[in-house]
Amino acid sequence: MIDSDVISLSNQTAVASLKADYDALGDHLSRRGIDIETVKAKVADFGVAIPSWGVGTGGTRFARFPGEGEPRDIFDKMDDCGVIHQLTCATPSVSLHIPWDTAPAKDLLSKAEEVALTFDAMNSNTFQDQEDQTHSYKFGSLSHTNAATRRQAVEHNLACIELGQNIGSKALTIWVGDGSNFPGQTNFTRQLERYLNSAKEIYSGLPADWRLFTEHKMYEPAFYSTVVQDWGSNYLIATELGEQAYCLVDLGHHAPNVNIEMIVARLIQFGKLGGFHFNDSKYGDDDLDSGSIDPYRLFLVFNELVDSEAVSGFDPMHMLDQSHNVTDPIESLMMSATEVLRSYAQATLVDRDTLSKAQDSNDALIATSILKAAFRTDVEPILAMARLEKGGAIDPIATYRAAGYRAKVASERPAVSGAGGGIV
Repeated sequence: MIDSDVISLSNQTAVASLKADYDALGDHLSRRGIDIETVKAKVADFGVAIPSWGVGTGGTRFARFPGEGEPRDIFDKMDDCGVIHQLTCATPSVSLHIPWDTAPAKDLLSKAEEVALTFDAMNSNTFQDQEDQTHSYKFGSLSHTNAATRRQAVEHNLACIELGQNIGSKALTIWVGDGSNFPGQTNFTRQLERYLNSAKEIYSGLPADWRLFTEHKMYEPAFYSTVVQDWGSNYLIATELGEQAYCLVDLGHHAPNVNIEMIVARLIQFGKLGGFHFNDSKYGDDDLDSGSIDPYRLFLVFNELVDSEAVSGFDPMHMLDQSHNVTDPIESLMMSATEVLRSYAQATLVDRDTLSKAQDSNDALIATSILKAAFRTDVEPILAMARLEKGGAIDPIATYRAAGYRAKVASERPAVSGAGGGIV
């Protein structure tokens, strides 16, 4: 963790300017009928989960270039996640990936208390073969033609639920790489039937206060077809499974130019939006830092979310899901968490009464101008003030660098080989 004196010293050099900027923004928002303190309170209450795997260096299909101080296990990962939350005050939970993060529940709980984190959704891995598993997932897992392979995948998901119960998680996320690479390789209908039957077995083992999230992806690693390839299939699956099943939306898992914010609205409308994996993309599932390519799209997604905050029972889970290949993952995750909060804050500034009137009168220009007015507002003083008041850093990245955390863990953690490709 970062020494509190380092945070205090860093904040001292910036607090006067922040207060001046905050007061100026408050005056500006007041003229628009917006109370800056109300917006700040909403930002302070908003959180996005960190994926345990996100604090390690990612990779491409061709290579991985690990950085200094790579986490060796889940406990190193949680140390890194704890630093992110300490400085940003925006990432209160960590999402585990099993079996990568398997450890005794009591040890996980002890570490979580040490670094002031809780546990978000559990994530099952049936897209890789592990050393001790009997059956291979080369040709699928939950939809495999072999019943024993499907049973193995089901049992793994049930084990994820069991561990999750013991550490306070309340959700299971299922993503599978099942699909086909060649026309005719699989029967689409029978493959989906096998997937649904397996998913129903997992669903039957879900505790009464848990949610199950299924995640769609257009392609990769199967390039001709995937079992859960789009939001429509995802919605059908969640509907087939039952009331505790919801759709998870990863911002990179769609075809180019798909209107993701409209998908968000549709899933909210029919009560099946469970949550998000936030990242950004230029060409496909690039898993880039949130808001690095298309911040306006991120804002438009949050515009739909904020518009639906009053919907009874609507409580989506939010997580960053990214691959950091050329940056310090901790820095990228801090910046991404800030960008997610920025979009949320901007979306709360939308004049919804005036927007609704413009929509009802078909005034397209005024309607889009209202959204742009909120998006163009620099809400950084709100984000920084919320961090300051919660004990975080006004400038998280500058403070992190001043603390020398990366050099410290690099001296403690052995260097990691860059051999091989793929995800961390």
